[in-house]
Amino acid sequence: MQINDKTEIKAYQASEQRYDTMKYKRTGKSGVLLPAISLGLWHNFGFVDSVQNAREVLRCAFDLGITHLDLANNYGPPYGSAEENFGTIFKKDFQNHRDELFIASKAGYDMWPGPYGNWGSRKYLISSLDQSLKRMGLDYVDVFYHHRPDPDTPLEETMGALADIVRQGKALYVGISNYQPKETQEAAEILKRLNTPFILHQARYSMFDRWVEDGLLDTLEENGVGCITFSPLAQGMLTNKYLKGIPKDSRAARDLTFLDEATVNSNIDKIQKLATIAEARGQKLSQMAIAWILRQPQVASVLVGASSANQLKENVNALNNLSFTNEELKLIDKIIG
Repeated sequence: MQINDKTEIKAYQASEQRYDTMKYKRTGKSGVLLPAISLGLWHNFGFVDSVQNAREVLRCAFDLGITHLDLANNYGPPYGSAEENFGTIFKKDFQNHRDELFIASKAGYDMWPGPYGNWGSRKYLISSLDQSLKRMGLDYVDVFYHHRPDPDTPLEETMGALADIVRQGKALYVGISNYQPKETQEAAEILKRLNTPFILHQARYSMFDRWVEDGLLDTLEENGVGCITFSPLAQGMLTNKYLKGIPKDSRAARDLTFLDEATVNSNIDKIQKLATIAEARGQKLSQMAIAWILRQPQVASVLVGASSANQLKENVNALNNLSFTNEELKLIDKIIG
């Protein structure tokens, strides 16, 4: 690669430093390396949010070496607005860096009225991705997920649609989300027969929600598929914010469907004890919670949300201490049960 212009040299050097500071993990048995911490655009990127703040968070993420950005068709609110806002910011700031980014979208939840705007039909998945690409101003996404199992559509149809999306060049890889171990195994077998690169399963996982340990992680390992986790902080409970209950200015206080007071209060004792362990490790509780997930070899990346650049930086600092002693792990298991 020849670089002659001084401005180009500085930009190239800055990009090299960016990737030196982030840790990357292999995604299953694929060729893809993901940043240990990825940015989810589920919240804080819709039309109800500040576009300038969203832009600052995205620019900060890129400077931190976070190459993976996770979206879905119905992120917002309103539905589609996170992708549209991302598309606006992408065009301004990231268009020249497209090949440095690993961008995801999904479909599977309610998106538009009528019988074709939900679940897992071929009609819905292909139409939804076409809409997502248009909103984001992209020719393709790096990975496209089926967002949740559909109990009424044959799995062969759903996986066949994912396979054809790859053949059409609209996605490089495919993934699934919220599938149980048995469904995951069946999906993997179908996609293997269709020669489709199935590389990721996106699953909810935290110290307070360990369902993936009951078979899913083993299934993913057997099939060479990586796990990317969401809600690592249990809707914010695994942060220092709720050590004394729900603050009046917190998101949980504003939206009780998000995290109710009874749930926080029932876990206060555990939260406080875990925070004590984190403090002894030189970490905030949120940082320890992220590091605890990353200890699993099947986990390629942890998805975090961020309402500010500073919050994102704080989460990335979890990577400064990823090791646990056996005593720490035993004590954490004892606390969380």
